[in-house]
Amino acid sequence: MKKSFVFALLFLLASISNLQAQVPFYQGKTIRIVVGNIAGDAYDLWARIFAQHMGKYIPGNPNFIVQNMPGAGGIIAANYVYSVAKPDGLTMGAFGPSMYFDQLSGRKEVQFDWSKFTWIGTPEQTEFILIMRTDNPYQSIEDVRTAAQPPKCGATGTSTSGYYIPKFLDEGLGIKFNIVSGYPGGGEIDLGIERGELQCRNLTISTYFAREPFLTWHKKGFIRPIMQTPKKRDARVADVPSIYELMDKYKTPEATRRVATVLLAPAVFGRPMVATPGVPPERVKILRDAYHTSLKDPALLETLKKRRWVVNSISGEELAELAKEVIDQPPDVIERMKKLLKN
Repeated sequence: MKKSFVFALLFLLASISNLQAQVPFYQGKTIRIVVGNIAGDAYDLWARIFAQHMGKYIPGNPNFIVQNMPGAGGIIAANYVYSVAKPDGLTMGAFGPSMYFDQLSGRKEVQFDWSKFTWIGTPEQTEFILIMRTDNPYQSIEDVRTAAQPPKCGATGTSTSGYYIPKFLDEGLGIKFNIVSGYPGGGEIDLGIERGELQCRNLTISTYFAREPFLTWHKKGFIRPIMQTPKKRDARVADVPSIYELMDKYKTPEATRRVATVLLAPAVFGRPMVATPGVPPERVKILRDAYHTSLKDPALLETLKKRRWVVNSISGEELAELAKEVIDQPPDVIERMKKLLKN
């Protein structure tokens, strides 16, 4: 009798264990995407698009929530995802592609290693464009270079393109800007331009041609693009010089060009999605597969079409390699970066 009872108990425990093993890890769970920008920013909008569609491609169909954690140019969110969130695959992060600048420049607030994030992917690659109000003397990049008083450009933090692109033009090419940093988000910078407290800002070309207020500003001639970052000029702004042309024109030395290579790599990172370091490999694969499969979802593509966004994705594996590459820099480049990003 006792033996029969023991065998029955063992069989029951084995059945329960087998049943648990068959239940997908993500079933009944919620994945949180921590965004280092305010609600309504392009990084936030991309995160919400993935939150709406990724779950259907993950075994167990987990729920998704988006949590905005702005501050310090995205450092607060990056620190949280890296060192506070559990490495269980239930927390992902979406923040600016140039956060590694803060690491290279030795900012004491940084509590992450860019190369050790779990890289999920990016939906697009993002080249940049510098825009200027038209009701001022700065009608071209050459006007800025020869101006007695530099124009004011807005930025949220030192690791954002609003800061480091004008700063590089200033330090590397002698094209001076007065950078006003500390704005909570891009929307506040736009308001600053409308109010006249700023004359310029840097942003992605995709954003400039996809949403307000830039569509209206461009149509009404309120602003004018004066510089772009692609090696080959974007056809939509074919009359606007590229930063590479400017480096050639002003005979920029090779050491400065190496710094430019590191500074312009965020265009490849695009709008990256990461997870906490140490997530089990099988869950990393699940997240990466779901991320890239969702980019083919008809409903998601329809949303992108309405926003005038296009998919130009890169895998998490490729981003992981790039992350190691940009962090592994010689001392002279790191010292130049520190000087450039000193606020």
